[in-house]
Amino acid sequence: MVTARIAGSGHSVPDGMDQHQLWEEFFDHHYGGNRTARRIWSSAGVSTRHGVVDPRIEDVSGWSTGTRMARFAREALPLGREAVSAALADSGMTASDVGLLTVVSCTGYGTPGLDVLLARDLGMSSNVQRLFVGHMGCYAALPGLGAAGDFTASRSRPSVLLCLELPSLHAQPATTTTTDQRASEDDVQQMVAHALFSDAAAAVVLRPGGGGVELVDVVALTDSSTSDHMTWDITDLGFKMGLSPRVPDVLALHVRDVVDNLLRAHRLVRADVAGWAVHPGGPRILDVVEERLDLDPVHLEASRGVLRDFGNCSSATVLLVLERVLHDGLEAGDHVIAMAFGPGLTLYAALLRVVGR
Repeated sequence: MVTARIAGSGHSVPDGMDQHQLWEEFFDHHYGGNRTARRIWSSAGVSTRHGVVDPRIEDVSGWSTGTRMARFAREALPLGREAVSAALADSGMTASDVGLLTVVSCTGYGTPGLDVLLARDLGMSSNVQRLFVGHMGCYAALPGLGAAGDFTASRSRPSVLLCLELPSLHAQPATTTTTDQRASEDDVQQMVAHALFSDAAAAVVLRPGGGGVELVDVVALTDSSTSDHMTWDITDLGFKMGLSPRVPDVLALHVRDVVDNLLRAHRLVRADVAGWAVHPGGPRILDVVEERLDLDPVHLEASRGVLRDFGNCSSATVLLVLERVLHDGLEAGDHVIAMAFGPGLTLYAALLRVVGR
C-alpha cells in the first residue's frame, strides 16, 4: 500500500522583534501600564516575535478589517513563496511535480486566494489541485496534513501543505487605560493573545512512498460543550480572540486518552514515541501535556524552543516544532507524535514514523 511521506520542510518569517522591547516601547503604553498586562507579558515564555507589522511603527489596532485584509494580501505572498520554495528544495522536488497545494490560514482571506497566486508564482501546473483550509485555528495544520496525505496516498502524486498566519495584523484596541483599573475578562484575553501570537509561514512536501517520514494516522477529538472557551470572531476591527483561562483544564481531561487511543490502534505505547511535536499554545498548555502524558521535560524542548524563538504562530507553529523534532537525530523506525489544539475545543494528533532517506 502506498503511504504519504514527509520529504521536505521549510519556513519563512518576517523581521524579528524583541519581546521585552515590544512591551517597553508599545504595549506598556497600549495598556496604560496595567499590572495584569505586565504579568501576562513577562510569563508568556516568548523572547522573540516576528511580524509583518511592528506596532512601534504602525499601530493597526484601529484599522478596519478591509484594510487588514489588503495588507495580508500584500505580505503573505512573498512569505508563502519562500516557505514553499524551501520545502521543495529540501525534498528535491520542483513545483511542477506538485499535484495538490493545500493552504491553511485563519488570519487572512481573499479571492483569488493565496493558493491561486502561489501556484502561479511558483510555476505549478495549471492542472494542480488546490485546497484552502480557513478559520480552523491553531490545530489546522494537522487536518491539512491529513487531507494532503490522503491525496498523495490515493493519487500517488506529491502534495504541499502551507500554513501561513499573520496575527500581527489583528491587534485590538485596549479598553484598560490606567495602572490601577481592574482589567476586564475581555481585556485579559486580548492581553494573553497579544503576548503570545506571532507571524510565520511553514510548509511540508509529501510524496508517495520513498524515504522520509511516513504519515501513519491522524485523529481528532472535539469537546463541543466547551466551544465558548476559544473563539476567533471576525469584527469590524479585524479578528478578535476569545481565550478562556480554563482551556488548559479542558485539555487535561482529554489529552491522555487521545494520545493513548491513537497509539493503541497501532500497537504502541507512549514509551515507543521518540519525538514529540506539541503545539506550544502557551506555557501552561505545555505544562499540562507534560504532566498528563508523563513526559520528560526534554521531550518538549522543541516546543518550548519554538515558543521562545517564534511565539505562537497559530496553525504554522506545530510545523515549526515538527521541523525541529525531525532534524534532531531521529533514526529509521522511530515514531513521532504531532499534536495541536484550538477552537471547538479541539485536539488533533498525528502519528508519524521515520523511514529514512
